[in-house]
Amino acid sequence: MTSSTLPAPATAASRFGAIPEHAVDTAERNVRDTLAVAIEHAAPQGALIVYDTRSDLNRALTEAYRRVVPDAEFVDFDSTTPEQVLAAFARMNAGDLVVLIQSTSFRLEAFRIRIELFKRGLKVIEHVHLSRMPGEQGLHYIASLAYDPAYYRGVGHALKARIDSAQHGVVDSGNGERLVFGSAFESAKLNIGDYSGMNNIGGQFPLGEVFTEARDLEAVNGRVRIFVFGDTAFMVNKPATPVTLIVEKGRVVGAENATPEFDNMLSIIRAHEGEVWLRELGFGMNRAFSRDCMVNDIGTFERMCGIHLSLGAKHGVYAKPQFKRKEARYHVDVFAVTEAVYLDDELVYRDGAWQVNAAGN
Repeated sequence: MTSSTLPAPATAASRFGAIPEHAVDTAERNVRDTLAVAIEHAAPQGALIVYDTRSDLNRALTEAYRRVVPDAEFVDFDSTTPEQVLAAFARMNAGDLVVLIQSTSFRLEAFRIRIELFKRGLKVIEHVHLSRMPGEQGLHYIASLAYDPAYYRGVGHALKARIDSAQHGVVDSGNGERLVFGSAFESAKLNIGDYSGMNNIGGQFPLGEVFTEARDLEAVNGRVRIFVFGDTAFMVNKPATPVTLIVEKGRVVGAENATPEFDNMLSIIRAHEGEVWLRELGFGMNRAFSRDCMVNDIGTFERMCGIHLSLGAKHGVYAKPQFKRKEARYHVDVFAVTEAVYLDDELVYRDGAWQVNAAGN
């Protein structure tokens, strides 16, 4: 059901279990670049690192941050009371950095950690559900933290410009299957490590996504092959044969080669929402992930270089008149076999890579 779970090659000298020492060196470089370029963190700004030690990847990432921001305050979530964690947050000043390194997801009763920290003007980096990515997957996650500003910002802004001006688009899923967006798109949102003009700095890592949806959801029709979907445990589920979705007027009306797990997911959505809408069109940019290089956590794999879509009426970013926020319950990420992507008649994706850059070539 899940992706590669083979352990990394044995490294007897590693202090981090399946994560070899050289991978921690890589994590250090990636964290250093992210903090300097994307987050723009520098002295005298303060830093607070809240971590746990329940997985090899947690321990390796915590070590990387110790090397990059040695003067930061480090708090072990499992050895600290909720009151002490909240007090540590309260000591931070606007513009300071908080990093959350979580094997699952930290809970502090009604305190919505990232939202509340953003309200205080703090920069936030969240590493979540790290325990879902054991062994070799930890190396993939570390690789996904690399920050290449020329790529992310150049290609990211170029994609947004093309999306925002396009009147229609096509996802070519191979084998003659095409999903046609016969509508202009909502203004694209960026998750590329460029926070200029944004209210908040940071978010859930890794980076690498531009997303939108059709302004007219009913203008989406066709067929698309799905090679991975998020299951009910928010884990990657990869059917032996891609599932072909049949989409009419923005709704999923059929699924060929569906597995019992996929059918169950559709049934759950239909039971609560009546029908299965297709909403998000995500342009993933993170080159550490692909059809052949995966991690179990669906929220992390969402950054995969290629196209992902969402099933269900829920999308917190784009309001649509036919959906009441309280009644829209589901947003299930599914990943398309993507041979090519066209915006208007321009090819923007082929051979596993985006075919645009900042110069417009």
